[in-house]
Amino acid sequence: MPDISPITVLGHLIMMAGGLKLPTDDSSFEAPDKDQYGETKDLEKLTPAPPKLVPFFVFQTQDAQTIFQDSADEIGKQMQDFHDNACDAVKFSHGLARLQAKVKDLKVVAVSAIGAPGCLDFPKLEDNIKNAPCWASETEDNYTKYKEAVAAGVSTNFADWADNVMVPGLPWYPAFAAYPGPTAAPTPNIPMPLIACPSSSMTKITMASELKDAMVGELSGPPKDDDPDKQHEVLFDGIGTTLSLAFLLWMLSQQVMNVLGKGPVPSYAPPYVPVGPVLGGDNIATPGHLAA
Repeated sequence: MPDISPITVLGHLIMMAGGLKLPTDDSSFEAPDKDQYGETKDLEKLTPAPPKLVPFFVFQTQDAQTIFQDSADEIGKQMQDFHDNACDAVKFSHGLARLQAKVKDLKVVAVSAIGAPGCLDFPKLEDNIKNAPCWASETEDNYTKYKEAVAAGVSTNFADWADNVMVPGLPWYPAFAAYPGPTAAPTPNIPMPLIACPSSSMTKITMASELKDAMVGELSGPPKDDDPDKQHEVLFDGIGTTLSLAFLLWMLSQQVMNVLGKGPVPSYAPPYVPVGPVLGGDNIATPGHLAA
């Protein structure tokens, strides 16, 4: 199965719909330290400049003049780039962790596999998100705080989902209904989509608002305190929208397979009872159940 596939243009649209403006407040034209804005606004002959990133520009301007539009385009492009890097970083970390994931502690009863919440062992995403190659060279303090907020928020929500995944008696082992032997040898399960294994915390990764709130909650310091227009919320809303759809599509396409079930056949008593169901079985927990 492929890794998650974020559709980044959706996040760009969400950020565009946020209605952000630069300068952030029209009163800044009259502020003492904004003389350049005030003078420019009085120059009636300046030609209004359209956004360069149409249709996916992030910022509108308080006054459609070249000096403001250039700034809006530049900062908007930086936000788009961060959004795309964040999605790539989560994809990178998730792809590595997926190869190590495994299903453990199953109870096998005849054809059915039963796993209590917590039966999916999925490595944490945070460290590899922060250290992803796409933004490893970005060391500026505010950029780093945004990276850490994305890594911590997404990782926490994904871990909540994984820790509550269960296997609800799925018919993974049809051969175990009547097995011709005293003990069933390790047998791979019938592949099934991961979405068939529910989690009480599924909304943590499939609802954009849940991911957004997690990232907003992890951001602290100047990037958050000095942002009265909540630009960070618009950014995280875009990232959350992109990732939530990517996670949902992944769960629909990801197959759970090669989960080796085994167990005793208590009723086996040849020649009178030559076959019987597996009872009290379990599985071999080895990484790779989500690798294919």
